[in-house]
Amino acid sequence: MIQIPRGTQDVLPKDTYKWQYIENQLNEIAKNFNYAEIRTPIFEATDLFVRGVGGSTDIVNKEMYTFKDKGDRSLTLRPEGTASVARSYIENKMQHDVNQPVKVFYNGPMFRYERSQKGRFRQFVQFGVEAIGVEDPLIDVEVLSMLMYIYQSFGLKHLKLHINSIGDHNSRAQYNEALVKHFEPRIDEFCSDCQSRIHTNPMRILDCKKDRDHELIQNAPIMYDYLNDESKAYFETVKENLTALGIDYEVDYNLVRGLDYYTHTAFEMMSSADGFGAITTLCGGGRYNGLLELLDGPEETGIGFALSIERLLLALEAEGIELPEPEGLDLYICTLDSQAAVTANRLLYNLRTNGVSADMDYKHRKLKAQMKDANRKGAKYTIVLGENELETKQAELKNMETGETKSVHFEEIASHLEE
Repeated sequence: MIQIPRGTQDVLPKDTYKWQYIENQLNEIAKNFNYAEIRTPIFEATDLFVRGVGGSTDIVNKEMYTFKDKGDRSLTLRPEGTASVARSYIENKMQHDVNQPVKVFYNGPMFRYERSQKGRFRQFVQFGVEAIGVEDPLIDVEVLSMLMYIYQSFGLKHLKLHINSIGDHNSRAQYNEALVKHFEPRIDEFCSDCQSRIHTNPMRILDCKKDRDHELIQNAPIMYDYLNDESKAYFETVKENLTALGIDYEVDYNLVRGLDYYTHTAFEMMSSADGFGAITTLCGGGRYNGLLELLDGPEETGIGFALSIERLLLALEAEGIELPEPEGLDLYICTLDSQAAVTANRLLYNLRTNGVSADMDYKHRKLKAQMKDANRKGAKYTIVLGENELETKQAELKNMETGETKSVHFEEIASHLEE
């Protein structure tokens, strides 16, 4: 039997309402913050992610789904959304748009070949935002406040916002030098990934899951000590304005994020809810200065985040938060014979095209079984069609909650339901 690929999932009809509710709410919040939707291809040129995400990252080295097309071009299923948005920004010359900064959001599947575990899939859905075209601490605060509001809007309480500054390129370069000096004498005590990163991306050693308890990581140099005055002032402004908005945060000096293009503000949202799991990260993001230039674009800066819908659902489950279930049918039509079924089919079409959600029985069940089916589908009203109803073109409209009935002409059913 052909089975679903490992690391993927079917979202069945009994659960899709949760996804739809979340997506609708995310879209509405994005609209309120004046972010417009962008849709990019599911696959892109492999070089986009090698250059944009970083050749030293796990994503590029271990996790990408890469293939050759019939023209012998190397393509990759997108592992994240920022590089694709940056490519689109450059290709469509969005720096010349009247409205600046360019503020967009996306929502769609991403692909990473990694070990499947609770809340982590090889195909997963990300909602993300990007604000490109301005370097201002206040736009960082806007993005962070939007992120916090998103999770709070679903009723989540056990949230921890971790922030850090990676500084500008000069600060980052000096910090990398300090890390190399710190780790290099004993780098053989670390995993092979850390050993390969010591000269390519030493900051990633701080984020190592295997060696996170190593004493050298615990007492590693702190990024803040290597920030220049401009970077410190930028970070202080971000913190001050988060405080002014009443948003709690924790400065995490080991927070470096896994992508090469981050500068200045980096952040992650954590869940502290019991039962959420060992991996507490809900989402992450940060500022990227220089990403567009890496992709041969203009000297524009940006900031954004991406959150996993799957992990949002896990957080809701951990805190016992139930999403509103969709309303049931407006009307269920029960039929007593084949001729009544033909008439019901015509009635259904007219009702549905007039905004009424309605259904009928197609399995030729007895009336009692049809009524049970109406209850399962949450029908607010039912009518029963038989020989007499077909002759008079009237039926008894029954309120399934109160049991009250009212005789209604076929042509007036929609208007009665609207009332």
